[in-house]
Amino acid sequence: MKCFIGLILTLTLSSLFGQTGAARLNTNTYQKGDIYFYWGWNRGFYTNSDIHFKGEHYDFQLDNVVAKDRQTPFEVNPYLNPRNLTIPQTNFRIGYFINDHYNVSFGFDHMKYVVQTNQTVKITGEIDDTGMIYDGRYENDDIVISPDFLQFEHTDGLNYINLSFRRVDKILAFNKVKLHVTGGVDVGVLVPRTDAELLNFGENDKYHLSGFGGSLVAGLNLTFFDHFFVQSELKGGYINMPDMRTTSSKMDKASQSFFFDQYNIVFGWVFHIERPTPVPVMSN
Repeated sequence: MKCFIGLILTLTLSSLFGQTGAARLNTNTYQKGDIYFYWGWNRGFYTNSDIHFKGEHYDFQLDNVVAKDRQTPFEVNPYLNPRNLTIPQTNFRIGYFINDHYNVSFGFDHMKYVVQTNQTVKITGEIDDTGMIYDGRYENDDIVISPDFLQFEHTDGLNYINLSFRRVDKILAFNKVKLHVTGGVDVGVLVPRTDAELLNFGENDKYHLSGFGGSLVAGLNLTFFDHFFVQSELKGGYINMPDMRTTSSKMDKASQSFFFDQYNIVFGWVFHIERPTPVPVMSN
């Protein structure tokens, strides 16, 4: 909730700064028809969630499950190796300015989500005919998420494919360096590659359209020489995945929903359109 309040305040300030900035500065860095793209990296944080597992031999829910992201240690390879760019948690976006302030864009947020093993959670439901010690009926009982019971993660990854509507306003300019505020809203779908091992039902590791999400984003943008930019972003949103694959059987599914925070640093380039020089009107 603190993240969402902060985002709303930032977006409001963005609008106010944009109005005052427009009064001080006669031109905008970004103009109608401009195209931009960026690439960068993210850090994610997730609220605890209830995960419901359902299949032919089981139907149970784990409550208040803790999960974290998985950061790849920084090295030139894989962070700057084109063949390994999706190994870290990454963000890609390409956008088009529909006027001098607003742009629409398509983005791909490659996050990672890992349920922490050996945590104790509450379980309600039943597990039958697995031949394991976990067979039985449960009613708000304690259970340890040990590796032989469950390993569950979206590490290749928690893929949030989204469309965005954003505003950009210039607030400061010094020679060839300009500072902007930006903010907007994203909506999209989740196509995780869920790596799951549940009881003795085998392993799943396939991409699957699993749900939907929405988020708010706010950020600061430094643009150099009107083309290259560095942008920091704060994003907060909601993810709901009612159809996650857990094993090779289509009958085995899981569902969950949670809120997330995402902190991003991205690098990008703006392609400016060539605007025709106005032709002076000759008076008689």
